[in-house]
Amino acid sequence: MKGDDDMADPIQEICDWWRTEIIDMKPGMIRYRGYAIEELIGNVSFAQMIWLMTRGTLPGREEAELLDTALMSAVDHGPQAPSIAIARMAATCGVGLNNAMASALNVLGDVHGGAGEQAVEFYQSVAKRMDNGASLVSAVASEIEAFFSGGGKFLPGFGHRFHPVDPRAPRLLKLVDQAAAKGGVSGRFAIIGRQVETELASRKGKNIPMNIDGATAVIYAELGFPAPLARGLFCLSRSVGILAHAWEQTQQGGRNKGPIPRQYIWTYDGQATQPVPDCT
Repeated sequence: MKGDDDMADPIQEICDWWRTEIIDMKPGMIRYRGYAIEELIGNVSFAQMIWLMTRGTLPGREEAELLDTALMSAVDHGPQAPSIAIARMAATCGVGLNNAMASALNVLGDVHGGAGEQAVEFYQSVAKRMDNGASLVSAVASEIEAFFSGGGKFLPGFGHRFHPVDPRAPRLLKLVDQAAAKGGVSGRFAIIGRQVETELASRKGKNIPMNIDGATAVIYAELGFPAPLARGLFCLSRSVGILAHAWEQTQQGGRNKGPIPRQYIWTYDGQATQPVPDCT
């Protein structure tokens, strides 16, 4: 008597090895989430396509515009950003654009590139406290206290080592306000983000304004993206700048350029000059 495993259809078993709700494809036919590609082309923007692929539905107009705004606002921050510097250095090693981009994207982790995801998580934790009955002021204060008492040093999404006020954040918040006024989003997370600024200023005795990560996190939270996707969206956004810098460096030329000009030498703070011991 054959067991269940022996009765399985081997062709179906092979087809079921990978399962996806994202794409259906046969010779001459491509559908994303049920939509024919030829109907999407020319009717759906890149930002809308990102939403469709990651969320499974097409966004409304206000939602799509906000997503597009968040993505375009964080494309680049110059060669002092490690990912951009790495892309340019990789390009001088003679590798292709894809290699340079991959090298840069691989450093977008918790420290460089992860603040947006962390800020979304923080905002969502505040919102959860509010859902459980806490006021806005109390929820923000409690969550900030929990963050710092738990060993946190820099609240993700606030403050900037270069900009006294990040010029991108106020503009993004204004666009969130406009979308909320039209009913495209709730505006709840913009309110939370602003209260975080107020509470931080009270605790620290100085303004610590929201930065690009905090502002895009407001948008991603308003749009209902899970926090881990916020980091993926940042990677998509920053890959534009990475590509541009890798391409520019390729056109400029240069070989094996390190992080500092070759006439400057790093600081050595190891052992003083010493003889090799006689091991014979």
